This record gives sequence, C-alpha cells and structure tokens, in this order.
Amino acid sequence: MPTNNTPVSLTARKRVAQRASYICEYCLEQDENSFIGFEIDHIISRKHKGSNDESNLAYTCPDCNRNKGTDIASIDWSSQEIVRFFNPRTDIWAEHFRLSGGFIEPLTPIGKVTVDIFRFNDRVRLPDKDVF
Repeated sequence: MPTNNTPVSLTARKRVAQRASYICEYCLEQDENSFIGFEIDHIISRKHKGSNDESNLAYTCPDCNRNKGTDIASIDWSSQEIVRFFNPRTDIWAEHFRLSGGFIEPLTPIGKVTVDIFRFNDRVRLPDKDVF
C-alpha cells in the first residue's frame, strides 16, 4: 500500500459515515451530539503506509481522532508489551469494551490501550458525569 498525500474523496467520506451510521467507530458518540464535525481516520495512518481505501478508514469524533493521532499501538504497562489499538474494520466492539454507567470499560489489552490513549473516559469528554 503506497502512502500518498491524496485526500480522501468526498464520495468515500460519505460512504464511511453512512457505513458507521454517523457514530464514532471508536467511542460510539453520535455525530449529532457534537458541535465540531466528525472526521475520517486512517486506521493505519499514511505515515505507516496506510491507504485511502475504505477498508482503512473509520468515522470518528474529533476527540478520538486527535488522541489517536498517527499512532497504531501503545504499551500495556501491566504486561510491558506493545498492543495495537482497536480496529473497527476487523474487531468487534463488544469483545473489547462494555458500557457501564456511562463509561467505557476495557475488557482486553486492546481495549485497555485504546481506552487509555483515546481518553474515552476523561472528564472533558464526560462533562455530565458527576463522579469525579
């Protein structure tokens, strides 16, 4: 997969958003709840030779996309191993996360590094939660 600077086409952006039902494919936030437009994420960034192919694109909220950046993995400090992030094209969300009282809890090492780096449960992302 060659890397390039060609932008994702408007047609592909629309298909990716429709495929995701206009919900962030990482944190499940609905785009209608955001005053900032949702974005298209390269699951494997172009920096790591990811393509513009729709199989490498995810519909994301701005928080998930910015927190992920061009990263593809992180360190699971409990095992000292490098663990890849959740991939919405190949993974099943409910196998790695569960919703509990408005929070996203990780169920696997993949879920843990994704929750930590994407900052799913940060106070700024959950302003209506009075548990802090």
